[in-house]
Amino acid sequence: MSQVQTVPKPRRLVELFLLLLALAVGIGANALVNLNQGRSFDADFLSQAAVLTVLALGMHVTLRLKVKYADPVILPVVIALNGIGLAMIHRLDIATGDSAGPRQWLWTTVAVIASIAVIWFLRDHRVLRRFTYISLLVSVVLLLLPLVPGISAGDVNGAKVWIRVGSSSFQPGEIAKITLAIFFAGYLSSNRDLILLAGKRLGPLQLPRARDLGPMIVAWLASVGVLVFQHDIGSSVLFFGLFLTMIYVATSRVSWVVIGVLLIAVGGFAAAKIFPHVSSRIDVWANAFDPEVVGGGGYQVVQGLFGMANGGLIGTGLGQGRPDMVPLANSDMIIASLGEELGMIGLFAVVLMYLLLITRGFRAALGTRDAFGKLLACGLSFAIGLQCFIVIGGVTRLIPLTGLTTPFMAAGGSSLLANWIIVALLLLISDAARRPISTTPATSEGTPGPNRGRTGRTGTPATGGIPTEAVKSL
Repeated sequence: MSQVQTVPKPRRLVELFLLLLALAVGIGANALVNLNQGRSFDADFLSQAAVLTVLALGMHVTLRLKVKYADPVILPVVIALNGIGLAMIHRLDIATGDSAGPRQWLWTTVAVIASIAVIWFLRDHRVLRRFTYISLLVSVVLLLLPLVPGISAGDVNGAKVWIRVGSSSFQPGEIAKITLAIFFAGYLSSNRDLILLAGKRLGPLQLPRARDLGPMIVAWLASVGVLVFQHDIGSSVLFFGLFLTMIYVATSRVSWVVIGVLLIAVGGFAAAKIFPHVSSRIDVWANAFDPEVVGGGGYQVVQGLFGMANGGLIGTGLGQGRPDMVPLANSDMIIASLGEELGMIGLFAVVLMYLLLITRGFRAALGTRDAFGKLLACGLSFAIGLQCFIVIGGVTRLIPLTGLTTPFMAAGGSSLLANWIIVALLLLISDAARRPISTTPATSEGTPGPNRGRTGRTGTPATGGIPTEAVKSL
């Protein structure tokens, strides 16, 4: 009896329906801002609604043409988050007289077009594995650019992470988190067996060999370097956390996590004792309501907490609060702005959308059939999750506040561009995970027929040269 193979459905109609709901959320949020601020639905509002709709539908059409089996939930969630962020930035522009909104619309257009270009021209995420060590070189260059005289934007809000591009600025570290994820995925998928070689046992932990600790030491030194030379606590934690997660996913060994946490503890303790900017952040976190601290760096944190308290359970309503009283309300503190005007319920809804996006990324990692894709999807999804935790934890005073931006929502073109590229890569990997496996029989020469799809030489999923056991364990 022949087996009946269930063919997965593309689910593009489901995506289109969810996309219309996401557009209703984003455009509706902008409409509420105008209504509550006593503004009419002028040409600017209509043009912004049209731009967001065209970008969303353009991305949808691209997925239909190039990756029709891609996850149908990722794009609508991102469009909803991006739309809410644009509405809040517009609302803060009205209150402060700033012009961050038009810049954010421009960067949104550039970011979505870049995401479409990645999907259109890359087509298969496994191609990136060829650029493993090139990605490492690019990452080093990107991290060093803010320190180069002439193009460095200098110290901005206490951190040296920006470069000048004409009349605007750009944060290369946002792109570096993608290239680092590509390097880590390529390196770990190729060297997993060597890393797994047994070392000494310490109680229940199987420690790695000393020679295999090299990548972790390099990643630790790189993250400490970002902290020392660029004064950027958030990026330092993000880069090292990214590597730590990916090496745990690749090896499933708790010993790597234990060693990594110890390195973080040692580096953090030393930094707090040596560098004033680190100790001041910790002081603000621990003593935010101290009058002397409030007069210094604690004012931003306290104002954000008071704003969210003013919002209560259901919020003041979009356009009816005072989020403009919080410094950097449209970038570092946009979560506090949303918490005041959407309330705890609205903020929980935003967090759930992030959680949904992250879990769909992990689902793509579980489904794809190559080790490189699994590690890359896990790394990119975790990067978004860790960034959200660092930002929201800092705003709510769970952890010290850092300078990271809220993905897809905070004002900042480099962050928006990098995160939309991450979305494109996750969609490519999810397409590879959900696409039917070709079962074309091999020819007499031992090679598959012309319609082999995404399979290896014998009709089994291609693993990119990784042992079958390694792929299964990943």
